[in-house]
Amino acid sequence: MAGLKDIQRKIKSVKGTQKTTRAMKLVSSAKLRRAEQVAKASKAYSIKITEMIEEIAANIAKSQDEIDHPYFKSVAQPKVVDIVMVTSDKGLCGGFNSQTIKQVNTLIAKFEGEGAKVRLRAIGKKAIAYYKFQQRDMLDQIDGLSSAPDYQEAAEFINKVVESYLNNETDRVVIVHNGYVNMITQEIKIDNILPLDPNEFTGTSVSTSELEMEPDDDSLLEELLKRFFEYTIYYALLDSLAAEHSARMQAMDAATTNAKEMVKNLTVKYNKARQEAITTELIEIISGVESMK
Repeated sequence: MAGLKDIQRKIKSVKGTQKTTRAMKLVSSAKLRRAEQVAKASKAYSIKITEMIEEIAANIAKSQDEIDHPYFKSVAQPKVVDIVMVTSDKGLCGGFNSQTIKQVNTLIAKFEGEGAKVRLRAIGKKAIAYYKFQQRDMLDQIDGLSSAPDYQEAAEFINKVVESYLNNETDRVVIVHNGYVNMITQEIKIDNILPLDPNEFTGTSVSTSELEMEPDDDSLLEELLKRFFEYTIYYALLDSLAAEHSARMQAMDAATTNAKEMVKNLTVKYNKARQEAITTELIEIISGVESMK
């Protein structure tokens, strides 16, 4: 009977876990809807500010044959590369964080293989914990921001990165995060934000209007690029958060299904053990009766 009690205890424990995972799935589903709405609204802003930069960059390129601006100066063989990564502050979201870290490790190997020094800037407890365990130095780290994106805090973070680039402390800046595609799909996104490629800002979407810029194109481009960098990291945080909730919802759904299957198997095991116990008792009773004859 001790075996039966153990199985009953396991069934009760798994059912409790099943209730928890089901509740976590519902919470993640609700959070995902809100995060998805914010991310979509933010995407529209990102498109408009990019269009404005395209128009101003095209105007400068027309008047100067090329854009002579520090943000657009590319280095053929970068000596220092800054990788900004975004992971979650919490776990229980499947391979969401491991995919991001795997991509970062691939980039580290690539840049170091080309002779560049790689400096890491981590957002999110999971990335920080991983690289601390690997005993790899991080130039900058911040937690709490990926789970609750704040524009001002994100702007302060990226402005330090941009300042480092303008001071020639780094030659290239890359942002890596796991982004939201839909409720069942996440996708690793790599944004090479510095230096900017002029070809990406002189496309066919440029307006043909005779718009005059005040005070001048260079000053306006400088201000817009500042907003562009700030918004790029802020959108990466929003996109990552939506993807995190999506991944957690999937992970908890899978865990709930597994728990249901485990309860089913344990119930079958319990019934078999119970039948064996009853059969054994009957045999003992019959044997006792027979021995008394």
